[in-house]
Amino acid sequence: MARELRLAMIGAPNTGKTTFFNGLTGGRAKTANYPGVTVERRTGHFRTPHDRAVELIDLPGIYGLAGRTLDERVAVDAITGRIEGEAPPDLLLIFLDATHLRTHLHSVLELKSLGRPAVLVLNMMDLAERDGTKIDIEALEKALGIPVIPSNAARKSGREALIRRIDDILDDALQNPGPGHIHISARELKSLQSEARAIANSVILHETGMNTLTRRLDNIFLHPLLGPIILASILFLMFQAVYSWANIPMDLIDGFFGFLHDQAKQIRPDWLSSLLADGIIAGIGSVLIFLPQILILFAFILLLESSGYMGRAAFLMDELMRRAGLNGRAFIPLLSSFACAVPGIMAARTIESERDRLTTIMVAPLMTCSARLPVYTLVIAAFIPREKVWIFNQQGLVIFTLYLSGILSALIVAFILRKTVTKGETQPLLMELPSYKLPQLWDFVLGLWQRIWIFLRRAGTVIFTAVVALWVLASFPRGENGIRDSFAGMVGRVLEPIFHPIGFNLETVIALVPGMAAREVVVAAMGTVYALQGNEEEIAGSLSQILQNAWTLPSALSFLAWYVFAPQCFATIAMVRRETNSLNWTLFMVGYLFALAYIAAFITYRVALAFTG
Repeated sequence: MARELRLAMIGAPNTGKTTFFNGLTGGRAKTANYPGVTVERRTGHFRTPHDRAVELIDLPGIYGLAGRTLDERVAVDAITGRIEGEAPPDLLLIFLDATHLRTHLHSVLELKSLGRPAVLVLNMMDLAERDGTKIDIEALEKALGIPVIPSNAARKSGREALIRRIDDILDDALQNPGPGHIHISARELKSLQSEARAIANSVILHETGMNTLTRRLDNIFLHPLLGPIILASILFLMFQAVYSWANIPMDLIDGFFGFLHDQAKQIRPDWLSSLLADGIIAGIGSVLIFLPQILILFAFILLLESSGYMGRAAFLMDELMRRAGLNGRAFIPLLSSFACAVPGIMAARTIESERDRLTTIMVAPLMTCSARLPVYTLVIAAFIPREKVWIFNQQGLVIFTLYLSGILSALIVAFILRKTVTKGETQPLLMELPSYKLPQLWDFVLGLWQRIWIFLRRAGTVIFTAVVALWVLASFPRGENGIRDSFAGMVGRVLEPIFHPIGFNLETVIALVPGMAAREVVVAAMGTVYALQGNEEEIAGSLSQILQNAWTLPSALSFLAWYVFAPQCFATIAMVRRETNSLNWTLFMVGYLFALAYIAAFITYRVALAFTG
């Protein structure tokens, strides 16, 4: 009696393997775990037209032979015969979505390089034809050197082409079993990817206008030279716009809160007037003035995401990220961290390698989140003239430098971590790029509103609570030395000697304490502290004008250097604790960031002192 033949179904996720499996086996599947792991496999049985008994194995989806996840490693081990007690399959049924031929053809070449008997099942042909895509099946079969069978797994008639040819294919497979596993180097992988693009260009006779446009745009945006220049230009424009486009609405908000402050000062009794004017209005107003800049930053990020460009940016950054020990997929969580480190850290879940994911989480807080923007803007407005450097805004150049410092610091720290505590092999980048598209106006507006609402909600809860608490601590008990004799002053005097070497005065130290709740709270706290101890003429001006008189230039630069690194955000720390499920990693992150912040502020302060005298 002839033995039962084993056919393994392999391919990228969502290519219709399971639908095809159910159609051939009548849905009678046996599910069990592979030996020693929790990964499930589904097996079923059917008989060919020549009455051959076949065992059909539905393997987890893979994007190539790298085996980045446990599911992928088990699938690769199954087709290469490396699972103990199991022979390799007699035939590989490689599934490919015909509507994404360009995207996944390289994985077909990888699987073919194993040398095992294989057949390409070009599934979802009905959808490809509906969208206007035409593929030369004979040319594809000739280019690949294996049978190519068009299919529609959802219909019985769509599976008939494979059923009719299955016996002949099995005869060839049994006569030429193949050598088995072949290791593919990184250089060979790039060669296969180039070959896949060339084959796709030759066999796709016609495709939709959007697909054609996407390819033409990718020739520009993913060009080795033009691509990075365009990406750098987009980011530079974003930071210039943050300053150049926000001046008028910021002046209007500043004037509105100045009016509220003046009105609140006329309220009696004096303690209520001080709470409203010097506490709540001065504190919250100091943060909300930066809402236009944050709106512009979020708008740019949303446009990059919704247009399909964000994935291209990840590919452009892949080489640089790999030099730092990461892969390009880490770029998306890190870029998301420009808005807020919390969703950026959560987005690291998409990174398959645990070491890459952990490293990304550890450096995500170094990205310049929107909460740092009020801090940077406040100090820059006070100490950097609003002048042009050639055609560029000088203040915009400074903030671009601060953002760039965060990015470079993250790459350097990632490189050190990958060489030490998270040492391991870097996984290659593999991700599916969407077509370019125009953002939907409603989705864009809704996404922008959701992000702004989060900022406003923090202003109404976290910042409000912090400034009221700080007003109480900074107002009582009242003494001859003003704020120095208050509860807040007492705490500040204890910490002042620690921060004196980096140029921070008592008021700055007091503001840093509530600023641990969220980075932007430090601006509100400084607004409250200086409002409480300033005279009427001082507090009539903006906070940036007050800082010009209260700080020196070296102190201001030191403060900026501190905020490039300092992990002053409880939400970020809590998210790191949740995502790593490790107190040790959380304490490690907090410790190294505070150490970097102090060292950077100390060096900046001392160098600035040397140059300014």
